[in-house]
Amino acid sequence: MYSIFHPLDVNERLPRELLLEGRRYRWLEMRHLQIVGFLYLPALILMVVVIGSANFSLLLAFAVAGIALLGVFLYVVSAREP
Repeated sequence: MYSIFHPLDVNERLPRELLLEGRRYRWLEMRHLQIVGFLYLPALILMVVVIGSANFSLLLAFAVAGIALLGVFLYVVSAREP
């Protein structure tokens, strides 16, 4: 039998184990993205209110919010690439 099939290496992982490990880390990564998505909107509103109440221009407040939106978007796009 060993003439046809070579014995399995004990330290070599099987493909299904690699797939399960990849899914586990992907779940943690997706969970992290969900937390970022959940907390972005309250942080955005708080940022606009704080900057607006500090007697800065509302245009500045919305510019900062737009830059923050762009930053979160780039973070999500970079995290979802395999």
